[in-house]
Amino acid sequence: QVQLVESGGGSVQAGGSLRLPCAASGRTVSMYTMGWFRQAPGKEREFVATISQNRNTYYQDSVKGRFTISRDNAKNTVYLQMNSLKPEDTAVYYCAASLRIGITTTQASYTYWGQGTQVTVSS
Repeated sequence: QVQLVESGGGSVQAGGSLRLPCAASGRTVSMYTMGWFRQAPGKEREFVATISQNRNTYYQDSVKGRFTISRDNAKNTVYLQMNSLKPEDTAVYYCAASLRIGITTTQASYTYWGQGTQVTVSS
């Protein structure tokens, strides 16, 4: 079992940047495909980005070129670097871990979830 804790959220103006770390404990993240999801007010939770065990990545179309997912297995941490933020990026961001081999965008594939961190982007 792995425990996930997100941090780094906050309020930023449009065009700004934030980096969200997701610290894992209990198991090494190197054995998991890791993902970031988000849930905006009144909307369903949606996929944002994923990184596989061998560092293949995949992104939701709306964040391609602006967001970067990475992993530091030595620190047992996954990151979401968010640049050129837009008001529509405002949401609670969740980190998740999947035992599936390779990238996956399906929420049901992820077994472990963090509590989330709020990101608010003002215009």
